[in-house]
Amino acid sequence: MSNKDLLARANFVLAEFRNACKEERNRCNEVLELEMTDDKTAMFAHVTADDVAEEAGVSRWTVNRAFRKDASISAKSLEKVRAAADRLGYVPDLRAASLASDRSNLVALLIDDFANPHKLVMMERLTRILRREGWDILLVNTLNREDAGQALLNASQRRVDAVILIGLQFDDEMLETALHARRFRKLIIFARTSRNPNTISIAVDDVEAMKKIANYVSDQGYRRPMFLAGPRSSSAHLLRHETFMEYWREHFGHEPETVEVAAYDPALASHVVETALSGRDAAMIPDILVCENDALAIGAADVIRYKLGLRIPEDIAITGFDDVPQADNPNYNLTTYRQPLTEMVEYLAEVLANPHQTDRDRLFAGALIRRTSA
Repeated sequence: MSNKDLLARANFVLAEFRNACKEERNRCNEVLELEMTDDKTAMFAHVTADDVAEEAGVSRWTVNRAFRKDASISAKSLEKVRAAADRLGYVPDLRAASLASDRSNLVALLIDDFANPHKLVMMERLTRILRREGWDILLVNTLNREDAGQALLNASQRRVDAVILIGLQFDDEMLETALHARRFRKLIIFARTSRNPNTISIAVDDVEAMKKIANYVSDQGYRRPMFLAGPRSSSAHLLRHETFMEYWREHFGHEPETVEVAAYDPALASHVVETALSGRDAAMIPDILVCENDALAIGAADVIRYKLGLRIPEDIAITGFDDVPQADNPNYNLTTYRQPLTEMVEYLAEVLANPHQTDRDRLFAGALIRRTSA
């Protein structure tokens, strides 16, 4: 028998075997459909990419490309594969795909400070835009400083492509420990800036933003400001307090009084402001309270109006930072600075999609929002 005849015989036997397997699979599916009426998805538990390829009349590699976000595949082939997958109930194994491509399309989002309403706005924007761009998100609530370090290490063990930090409790030591593990490609500090050269900072330009606020405060004729500052951190930090202090020192020759709050918590801010202002003569009350963010400003406004009996802005004005949804509430009408969150998250998605991009730190300009609180 010639080689050509042997090859033809082998192809015939292979086709017969595949037909027999297909008939057996169909028979098993019919049995499962009868026995598992309450859980139809179970009948598709063992459908593979090879099954979809056979059903669609394409190669296995075409099936793989059809379920990859950045793969090149014709519209006709994509339609055939997706239709076959729908008929068979095929769902790609993301774990296997990540092992094959060395990319998981999973990012870990580490967050704390849930008393701050701006964190919820950030979470909504981050999760919505990143999911739209094909990224899945592992959300971790970091409870305290000790937990933050452990959360970073745990994230590095889960094959995530990047870790995004939008919390307060990440100091230089923790960042270095996580970076030494090197099990994720990127460590991104979002909405803050980091001094660590191995991290990526995506944030509003605090210096320019606070200069705009300071200019506005000065132009409106306020001369006795008090700065309500949030917690200090050694690495991922804000530059709002020091910028305002420097501006006031340069323009008026002295630094305003500063009161610190240990967390961006409106209730805690209320307590701190009540303690700081209670018992003062009218002449000693600041004419404006410049707050590091809206969470502090909201807490301050509540206690100023309802505990101290002062009017806003007639007795004391208030500014915030972030422009959270509550800032536009008639109870507050807060003059504040709006961060361009959508633009910042769109850029974050671009950074994730381009792992070899250099010079990735980026500062964004927002806008001063003028309302009646100042």
